[in-house]
Amino acid sequence: MTVDQALAFSIVAAMMALFIWGRLRYDVVALLSLLAAIAAGIVPPEKAFSGFSDDIVIIVASALIVSAAVGRSGVIERIVRRFGPYLTTVYRQIGALVGSVTVMSGFVKNIGALAMLMPVAFQVSRRTGTSPSSLLMPMSFGALLGGTVTLIGTSPNIIVSRVREQTLGQPFEMFDFAPVGACLSIVGFLFLLFGWRFLPADRKGTVSMDAAFTLDGYTTEVAVPKDSPAANITVKALEDLSEGDVEVITLIRGTKRRFDPAGNSVIKPDDVLILRGEPSALERLVALEKLTLVRHENGRATTDTPSDEIGIMEAVITPDSELVGYSVGQLKLAERHGMDLLAVSRTGRRIANRLRAVKLRAGDVVVLQGNLSTMPETLGELHLLPLAERDLRIGRRGSLLPIAVLALAMGLVAFSIVPVAIAFFGAAVILLLVRALSLREAYDVVEWPILVMLGALIPVSDALRTTGGTDLIAGWLSATASQLPVYGALLLLMAAAMAVTPFLNNAATVLVMAPIAASFAGNLGYRPDAFLMAVAIGAACDFLTPIGHQCNTLVMGPGGYRFGDYWRLGLPLSLIVLLAGTPLILYFWPI
Repeated sequence: MTVDQALAFSIVAAMMALFIWGRLRYDVVALLSLLAAIAAGIVPPEKAFSGFSDDIVIIVASALIVSAAVGRSGVIERIVRRFGPYLTTVYRQIGALVGSVTVMSGFVKNIGALAMLMPVAFQVSRRTGTSPSSLLMPMSFGALLGGTVTLIGTSPNIIVSRVREQTLGQPFEMFDFAPVGACLSIVGFLFLLFGWRFLPADRKGTVSMDAAFTLDGYTTEVAVPKDSPAANITVKALEDLSEGDVEVITLIRGTKRRFDPAGNSVIKPDDVLILRGEPSALERLVALEKLTLVRHENGRATTDTPSDEIGIMEAVITPDSELVGYSVGQLKLAERHGMDLLAVSRTGRRIANRLRAVKLRAGDVVVLQGNLSTMPETLGELHLLPLAERDLRIGRRGSLLPIAVLALAMGLVAFSIVPVAIAFFGAAVILLLVRALSLREAYDVVEWPILVMLGALIPVSDALRTTGGTDLIAGWLSATASQLPVYGALLLLMAAAMAVTPFLNNAATVLVMAPIAASFAGNLGYRPDAFLMAVAIGAACDFLTPIGHQCNTLVMGPGGYRFGDYWRLGLPLSLIVLLAGTPLILYFWPI
């Protein structure tokens, strides 16, 4: 072992120890590791920041943006509304979510399947109170298992297929992986159905400030367009669609008003409704039923403002505010101050009148829309106290476009038209262009500490290869495997691929180990198929860390996981894959 190899192994070992210790944040550990590798001379200065341009960084960032756009499209609400009543226990939730992502991952890129179903998990979590940490890691592991079923499910399968073509002149076909992959997916699914209990129950992902507010609910005013699904249904049916989270306070038809309308009152097109509920519930109902917020000054506050600068803020009316004692109609907020009033919250009292007629009081909380660059100054001038920023999107209508864009991206990847990084990057850019997300929202949903960790660790991991450390490992493996029976050799190769993947990523692991496996099989006079399959399965099933595969990285921030949490669920699942995968490979691919 050379000095550089010893330094590389020492830095990686120290890094893993710090990750497991958990006292330092994972991105800080990654930055320290990169700095140590540069100081030791095993990462050249010109390559120090190459990791930030790596495909995996682009894939994870883009997938987070696409996933957020899908989650805010309104489509997820329809899915959960249909199946939500059946997902009453954690076992059913795990079964439905992990089962779905596992099946989907066999036919589309596994990270794409996970990105599509993550918003469903959040909706189920919100409605049932199940911690997202109980759902997201099992879903990620299910996606990894599902990717082993077909040629296109995960990158290691494609690379192993190419190595087989170079060795035998014929690549693996689309469903050659299915016998082993499907069996492992079923076994893994059954374990995850109960194994989620290994995860800590107190993990909380990145959350907004919404949970810090305990307001009595907002009152807002909406119109019912002719194309709204809410037209020609009863008041009770509309309230039931929100699962009781939104109340119809007043129904206005022309000059007639019905306060506290009866549940069997039918809502007609062009009716105006006064609704009361929490912002998130109002947002969902307005989007799903294609309702239109009533802006009494025709939305002039945002007419000349770029869409990316338009935003929503909450503020408390102080006793010194000039708004106290006046209605919206009298104040002319949009004309004078460039802001539209969207909703009002008044503690201890329901507001049943139209918003333009409501006389504002000190202590009222108002939701205002306008130019985010000028609103803070305007709020100060009006003696309004801004609340901590919240993710409010009242008035945004649902759209199928994010689902269509994601489906197109996964189709392009499935047919090898473009690489996965380009597909997801393109999808994210398109969704920003069509305003499925604003630029501000996109920057908010990206888990920047995760990207910093990835960008810093990629050069450190690559140092194992450039110093010859991976060749050293390969030599040890080959020497050890030659002394073992076939069963032991396959088990060793699969375990080695699992262990090396976090440091080389799964594609690099296959590139390093697949030729070794093929050469090893040839030297012993065996067919290489079983050994190549063992490398593919091992590289695809990285359950031990958040850095070996994009799926594990994607759920780390939203699930609130720590580095060491992956071992809790991942280690027993890895052992199951090793013990079940070896005989399955030997059965379906005789040597």
